[in-house]
Amino acid sequence: MNRMTKLHAHILFEDDDVWVYNKPENVSILRDRGGHEDLWSVLKEGPKPYLVHRLDKGTSGVWAVAKNQKTQSLLSQAFAHRAVSKFYVALVDGTLPRGTHHIDLPLAKGRKSRYRIAGQRDRIKLKNKTYRVEQDREGVKALTSFRALSIKNGRSLVLVHPHTGRTHQIRVHLGWLGFPIVGDSLYNKNYNKAANTSAIDNGRLFLHAHYLRFSGYKPFIAPLPEEFHV
Repeated sequence: MNRMTKLHAHILFEDDDVWVYNKPENVSILRDRGGHEDLWSVLKEGPKPYLVHRLDKGTSGVWAVAKNQKTQSLLSQAFAHRAVSKFYVALVDGTLPRGTHHIDLPLAKGRKSRYRIAGQRDRIKLKNKTYRVEQDREGVKALTSFRALSIKNGRSLVLVHPHTGRTHQIRVHLGWLGFPIVGDSLYNKNYNKAANTSAIDNGRLFLHAHYLRFSGYKPFIAPLPEEFHV
């Protein structure tokens, strides 16, 4: 039995250099302030793992871990230089516009572990299918593309491609445009803890790392969770 089984992180692929897991939702990769069980502690029970990238606690999906320092260095550089292709699927409140759109909105640190757009919400403009804003504070470049896959009952299932890898990037970008992710307690103003423990919303953040590809390997795909099929 794989040592990650007790946290339900199913292995998608393994060779001499990497493990690739399908990370479960609502489990931290590293130990959080609440002291809850984390994936990294379980991994360290076996051969030494080397961290390459992270997913938010609430996010499920493809997560790669290096088995040695050389692979860690190569993959870390690939992520840093945007040589890795990543696609997520999210369920959001609201009806997204049809077609592929781009969000070119810089991010800045906000309050209480939150991030925000480095500009005013009411000054975000859409031109040539790209959202931009006049920056009024320090921030870092963040670029995301998205396309609606389906729309039903006031919610949209969306394919998201983050070109940059900023903390909470997808959650902030979609939330500030008025399409917050279902189950997002930080960036969805309509979030209600009681409602999000229902059978419909499953008590989770509806953000899933669906596809990951880096040099030397075929794409890794984590199947879309059943609760996303609405």
